[in-house]
Amino acid sequence: MSAQSSHAGQRPVVGRDLTTGSIPRHLIAFSLPMLAGTALQTAYSFINAIWVGRFLGKQSLAAIAVSFPVVFVLIAIGAGMTLATNIQVSQHYGARDMASVRRVVNNSTILIAIFSLVLVVVGEFFTPAILRAMDTPPTVYPLACDYMRIFLLSLPLGFGLFLTRSMLQGIGDSTTPLYFQSAAVVLTALLDPVLMFGWLGAPKLGLNGTAWATLIAQAFGLTALVATLRARRSPVAPRLGFRDFDAATQWTTIRIGLPSAVQQSLVSVGMVFVIGMVNGFGEDASAAFGAASRVDQLAFMPAMTIGMAVATLAGQNIGAGHYHRIREILLWGCVLGGSLTLAGSVLAITIPRFLLRIFTTDPVVIEMGATYLRIVGMGYVFFSIMFVSNGIINGAGHTLVTTAVTLITLWVVRVPVAYALSRHLHRVDGVWWAMAVSFIVAMATSLTYYSTGRWRRPVLRRRIPPTPAAMFGEESGEA
Repeated sequence: MSAQSSHAGQRPVVGRDLTTGSIPRHLIAFSLPMLAGTALQTAYSFINAIWVGRFLGKQSLAAIAVSFPVVFVLIAIGAGMTLATNIQVSQHYGARDMASVRRVVNNSTILIAIFSLVLVVVGEFFTPAILRAMDTPPTVYPLACDYMRIFLLSLPLGFGLFLTRSMLQGIGDSTTPLYFQSAAVVLTALLDPVLMFGWLGAPKLGLNGTAWATLIAQAFGLTALVATLRARRSPVAPRLGFRDFDAATQWTTIRIGLPSAVQQSLVSVGMVFVIGMVNGFGEDASAAFGAASRVDQLAFMPAMTIGMAVATLAGQNIGAGHYHRIREILLWGCVLGGSLTLAGSVLAITIPRFLLRIFTTDPVVIEMGATYLRIVGMGYVFFSIMFVSNGIINGAGHTLVTTAVTLITLWVVRVPVAYALSRHLHRVDGVWWAMAVSFIVAMATSLTYYSTGRWRRPVLRRRIPPTPAAMFGEESGEA
């Protein structure tokens, strides 16, 4: 008897079944723990920016702003590959194929472990050249270089947390990752000032203290989370052993994950080019971009979380053959994500200086950052709808399409328009306007693909494929 048939018709004993019941209720219940975790991470980011901006100075703040896109390129690759695991786990879980769930988990663990170690080596080697290519100001370069090289050491730990969280979310469990993520963030926040300023007899490491704090806290969080999942005998407890290696599963993960990794990397590389243009206008512009980007994180946080929830709901329902529920998932995702993002947009436009004073007292930096928020803040809602639409497409496994959306948004619109406008206006404002325009293009491109219905084509092989009637919403199903 196949794994599929042995589990068909049975409810798994773990996770959350998202294939029946109220879609808005599922979206809210599933999103809230993720939103709480993201809010906590953002709160830490804010606190860290306050420590750095107010006590270490604007050069250190600029060093983080310069470092972030480069570090995020590597992190984004890991996030993209773990998205492939989430897609497979959610679809197999929706199909009640628990044997396939465990096979995906074991093979993804092997792949991510190897991949993260390779990226550490590559990142350590190329860090100085990348920072020079970004036209990093001489006063900022040594700080950014040292900070990045320490932070890169935490990549395997970060990838492990991404992977475990993605697998748990795939089976509908967004609560367990919250507990361990919260503990890691709180530990990082406590270690930051201790290592930055040499409190309690610790070495005084300055900006590098934040990188070491991150590494220590992630090691604690990942170890505790994996130990807990093994104690619970969870089907998504990671195991690092080559006896479970399966070439077909590895290839499927790479085939789905690589476009997503490229997509995430394109965002980061695009930001490298954008911040390179910003750096050309001096360290005040770099610091303004770094401070204003913190507000962006807060505004995008609900939409990004809703988008991840949409991907998991779509994945489980597609795995179960419940295609008739996808349109409602999209509509409720847009309502919830758009309304929450609108609040952030209003704040960014109406009280930008108040928000920026949280991170810096420099009047020039505040003024430049306020202009950024007034311009870019107008496009927040458009970007939030793109996250939801891409969530449906990613949940279906068509990550190559969302990569194309990103390619068009960044390399056809944002980077060329930023370059042209900043040179024409002779002000950094041209970069801000290019970002706002790119948000609109991203939304339009993603929704256009969704409307074609091409995302319905199956990506994963299943022993019992969904019927054509189920694919096109003609099954009787539940209400």
